[in-house]
Amino acid sequence: MNRRELDAAGITGPDLRAAYARCRQLNAQHGRTYFLATRLLPVERRCAVHALYGFARWADDIVDDLDRRQPTGERDRLLRLLENDLAHALRTGSGDEPVVRAVSDTARRYAIDHALFADFMASMRSDLTVTDYPTYADLRAYMHGSAAVIGLQMLPVLGAVVAREKAAPHAAALGVAFQLTNFLRDVGEDLDRGRVYLPADLLGAHGVDRPLLEWSRRTGRHDPRIRAAFVEAEAVIRAVYREAAPGIAMLEPRVRPCIRTAFVLYRGILDAIAADDHRVLHRRAVVRRRRRAVTATAGVVRILGARMRTRPPGPAQGAVAGAEGSLR
Repeated sequence: MNRRELDAAGITGPDLRAAYARCRQLNAQHGRTYFLATRLLPVERRCAVHALYGFARWADDIVDDLDRRQPTGERDRLLRLLENDLAHALRTGSGDEPVVRAVSDTARRYAIDHALFADFMASMRSDLTVTDYPTYADLRAYMHGSAAVIGLQMLPVLGAVVAREKAAPHAAALGVAFQLTNFLRDVGEDLDRGRVYLPADLLGAHGVDRPLLEWSRRTGRHDPRIRAAFVEAEAVIRAVYREAAPGIAMLEPRVRPCIRTAFVLYRGILDAIAADDHRVLHRRAVVRRRRRAVTATAGVVRILGARMRTRPPGPAQGAVAGAEGSLR
């Protein structure tokens, strides 16, 4: 792991440093868009974000078990072991899994409400048995634990210039927007795992049900009803981004470039889906590397502006060096 990040965060013990390094590795490996945005954060806060992501990813991998080696009962057992390990670590600071040690340390440093972790684990457990959602309201209830709490966990790490209660709904909405984007982008892969995360009432309004989705996925053939449903899903997700957007200005100036970059990149996935005529059942839409690079560069420019406004006057070279260092 980047030693500079660990030193800046004041993480000194070798075991704890190794635990945070594991979380950073998970972030870099599985969350490319998220990881790129995280590198725009002030260096002392990146470790905490890696810890939150790493723990969430660890739990999610238990649930999904992409190799399909573990039956549901075994995944439930592993998930409950992780939940017990986390509860113990939040009380004592000592956990068995590296991701648990890192996230419990982050929770202590930033006074993150422990109930948010309990809500997250409850949603993870539901994924073992729940394979679809009748209504959008049902899906939003699930996403409180699977996505909204991630935004709420992040808020103390990022810091706000307004009361936390005012920023919290927007932070929660951003977590939901990101997850909904993933649900639409990954609808084909989720279907292969037996899950449909787009609500049945939205699909049904266009004459779409699970058998039709499975037929299209299996044959590679398109159906205008499926496209119409996905167009509406895109519109719903864009509305959630609009709900989240005012919260960016409520964050501390130095972290805004990171969250704005994540916002733009994730919303850009919707643009990629639309550009591909909503054919997400058959191939994954991705934000092109050039667009990611341009967006990241714009983030660096915003970092320069934020640092020049918040630091004492000094040579411009110092600000440039600081921004360049934040991407190492």
